[in-house]
Amino acid sequence: MASIISSYGGQPISAPSMREVPLDSNPDAIAFADALARDEFELVILLTGVGTRALVAVVEARGSRDTFVSALSRTKVLARGPKPVAVLRELALTPWLTAPEPNTWREVLSALDDKQKEFPLSGKRVAVQEYGASNPDLLTGLEDRGARVTRVPVYQWALPEDLAPLEAAVRAIAAGHIDVALFTTATQVVHLLKVADSMGMGDAVRRGLATCVLASIGPTTSEEMREQGIAPDMEPTHPKMGFLVREAAEQAAQILHRKR
Repeated sequence: MASIISSYGGQPISAPSMREVPLDSNPDAIAFADALARDEFELVILLTGVGTRALVAVVEARGSRDTFVSALSRTKVLARGPKPVAVLRELALTPWLTAPEPNTWREVLSALDDKQKEFPLSGKRVAVQEYGASNPDLLTGLEDRGARVTRVPVYQWALPEDLAPLEAAVRAIAAGHIDVALFTTATQVVHLLKVADSMGMGDAVRRGLATCVLASIGPTTSEEMREQGIAPDMEPTHPKMGFLVREAAEQAAQILHRKR
């Protein structure tokens, strides 16, 4: 991403704000794999590629990879976007359904609604692979449609072990030295503000962000920004890193002029 920013003439300041940490124990994932092998689910929803790979790693550690893959092949699988689709392809599997861009919980529910005649959710047993935190809107939407939902948490997000780059970014934002802030996940927003608050600079960072171009990768990240009291200035036409950087480069000068 820094390389793309540089190619458009920007000066990237990399501030990693999160790392993926597998759960120390995976009783829910193991229970899910066992239940799937017994054909206890009619639908499996895979929300992330990393989470799908983590599930495979759990079953491989138990020596039951082939059983897991075979069980998935007998079950309808909905992939939230291209990353879980890619993992399924590695397993020689094809998803029954893929949620379209921008790949949020809304598109997941909409895709299922479009299949309502073929596959009504009422009474169906649905497993949802989660990605660090539950999505209550998705879970509620499934339950409102009559599904019997089982959460399958696989990994969680943690702060980086080395907080120095993120703390430097906090100080730079608070001092008004940053022109554009790019966010590619909702968790980045939460962690940035969490570290800023821990440094006693939460209010200063919010004031600094108010004078930046705030670019969000897509609706889920934008929702979190608004919940945190930060208004995104733009989203790219497609929720992809290259589009985010390019369109931020195209729009930044005009947005900065308006905000400052």
